[in-house]
Amino acid sequence: MKLGIDSRSINLHSGSGIGTYTKNLVLNLLDIDKEDNFNLIWTGNELEEYNKSNVTITHLSGRYSGFYEACYIPHLLQNKGIDLYHIPQNGIGFPFDCNLNVVVTIHDLIPFIMPETVGIGYLTKFLKDMPNIIESSKGILTVSEYSKKDILRFFPSFPEEKIFVTPLATNHIFKPISKNYCKKYLKENYNIEDPYIFYVGGFSKRKNVKELITSFSAIKNELKVHHKLVIAGSLRDEGELLKSTVHSLGLQDKIIFTGYLPDELLPIFYSGAEAFVYPSLYEGFGLPPLEAMSCKTPVITSNLTSIPEVTSDSAILINPSNSDELQYNLIKLLNDESLKEELKEKGHKKSLEFSWIKTAEKTLQAYKSLI
Repeated sequence: MKLGIDSRSINLHSGSGIGTYTKNLVLNLLDIDKEDNFNLIWTGNELEEYNKSNVTITHLSGRYSGFYEACYIPHLLQNKGIDLYHIPQNGIGFPFDCNLNVVVTIHDLIPFIMPETVGIGYLTKFLKDMPNIIESSKGILTVSEYSKKDILRFFPSFPEEKIFVTPLATNHIFKPISKNYCKKYLKENYNIEDPYIFYVGGFSKRKNVKELITSFSAIKNELKVHHKLVIAGSLRDEGELLKSTVHSLGLQDKIIFTGYLPDELLPIFYSGAEAFVYPSLYEGFGLPPLEAMSCKTPVITSNLTSIPEVTSDSAILINPSNSDELQYNLIKLLNDESLKEELKEKGHKKSLEFSWIKTAEKTLQAYKSLI
């Protein structure tokens, strides 16, 4: 097969979910497939690990543009006789009005389901372009059975047999780290000494972080040991509003905002935590709970959307809209060492079912099926 992949997200969206997905997918495809030819559309720095004998890299300058998508890329790929062109970033950059077989990864349809949680610019473009992207695609990859059901719910005419579920995975760095090492590092670098609950995963309203803050405020005095709540991520507008909530509750000495954390530090924060709590209202996949489970951290998370596919019975699943339920389970978990140990082991075992190699294998099977 001659395969084209829009790999620009590897550099353009480095550190984001889509950038991480594209990077790990491409690297693992190249590792497991030595026979097919890969043509990578690229921008930014080229890394040596992508240079293989069966790989051709085409460098483009700058970001996405109408000229590249409408003219240059289709012409280039048609001249190369590409059998299938994969766009991993929700169809952004789809080459409409060209004679190419295109498969897209649709991570979720959140703009259709919870439009109030999406920026107006992205929302407008997504709602305008997605019907055309779906209709024009040879096939669709998505990251969970739940997202597949959403796609079929909004686009029932698309053939179900051409939608392929290829679950995500965690990077190799997400693994258990010695609690003593984590405590020492966090004390020296972040002045975190107390046992803590951890959250990372963004501050959109659908992430429901305000509910976590108010629930922690309600139960903090019912814990056998004093805990803090550590919240990671770049604050921006939604995050600043949450910080204001913390101040209004008088909790600034009990809730720590770390700001942005690079991936290499996240395993330390996960492994050092007494629990990871993720009360999201909607997820196409839900990678943070899987990262926490990979680090042997007990998890409390939502019983909604795709999350139960990821955690199964290896986490405490709660209705994220029910504050009493979240508070009850926070107290129950944090006061029970045996329950913590049980969830650590079950979560870690479950996390081993996911790998980027499996993601690449399922993706390659989808390519072959479509061609």
